[in-house]
Amino acid sequence: MELSVEDSVFSFNMSSKPVLEMNNNQQVCGPAPRSTDDDAQKERDQIDYSIKISLDDAKAGKAPRRVRIYADGIYDMFHSGHARQLMQTKIAIPNSYLIVGVCNGELTQKMKGRTVMDEKERYEAIRHCRYVDELVTDAPWTLTDEFLDYHKIDFVAHDEIPYGAIGSDDVYAIIKERGMFLPTERTEGISTTDIIARIIKDYDVYVRRNLSRGYSAKELNVSYMREKKIILAGKYNTIKDKGKEFIDKWEDKSKEFIGNFLEMFGKDGRITSWIAENTEKVKLAISPPASPVPGASDEDEEEEEEDDDDDEYLEASSQSPPSQSPPSKRGRTRSPVVGATCSNYDEEMEHESV
Repeated sequence: MELSVEDSVFSFNMSSKPVLEMNNNQQVCGPAPRSTDDDAQKERDQIDYSIKISLDDAKAGKAPRRVRIYADGIYDMFHSGHARQLMQTKIAIPNSYLIVGVCNGELTQKMKGRTVMDEKERYEAIRHCRYVDELVTDAPWTLTDEFLDYHKIDFVAHDEIPYGAIGSDDVYAIIKERGMFLPTERTEGISTTDIIARIIKDYDVYVRRNLSRGYSAKELNVSYMREKKIILAGKYNTIKDKGKEFIDKWEDKSKEFIGNFLEMFGKDGRITSWIAENTEKVKLAISPPASPVPGASDEDEEEEEEDDDDDEYLEASSQSPPSQSPPSKRGRTRSPVVGATCSNYDEEMEHESV
């Protein structure tokens, strides 16, 4: 059955690191031993270094013994990039034993520069990494045959970028020529240099932070005037943040108020919709229609009859000769006398015409 990466690393570490007994009968893996400790010496004495192993056989799991891999560095401000590099090294070869060398403070100061953590802090950081089986303190900057033979190192792990030193363009050049080099990949976006750059970028923020936590200006190597300036800037930023917070809250409240106002009184608001829906009701309430008058229909019929008589009169006048005068209105509207004969009626009409 094949083991996962996590299971493999855990089983390998358990075989080399000391085990601590807990009160509840659980076992916890302890820190990696130093190269001078008894556990590390016993592990080294069991190795038959006369049996050489090729990199291909080691990766294929065909090695006749445990494979010893060495990785070195400064490991200042130990971070996830360091841990990932050691993890790559550990899982690259089955049944491997990872030895990590850390340079001391004096050599590092000479070859690379000042570190944030001292050598003891860097040693302990490496010892407590789960992928490390053994720690070599005071590690050399350049590997020699004596060092490789003493620690019975089969392969050296590092990224493939040439690592220069005084008098050499790449301190791993000889290791690469011998076929003992195991390349690893760097983790982009994280390095000790990047972390220090972040602190320098926000220097005042971190100084103010530590001053608020009880550190003195002397402990932070900050002058009196610098201290007061940083504190004043902090108070100003606090006031500015509170003012911005107040303005943001006021802006949110004003937007909410305007939205509610428009929802109530806007073009499509509740009041406008209510008025539109009830316009007819309001009109009827203000000006109701007049009540019908009895007998109004009979008068309307008489007016229509008179209009018809006027139309007939106009038509007759238009057809009569121009010499004749139009009949009088009295003749047109007078009704015959009740009981009169037709001749008497005709005579009366002629008399009126004369």
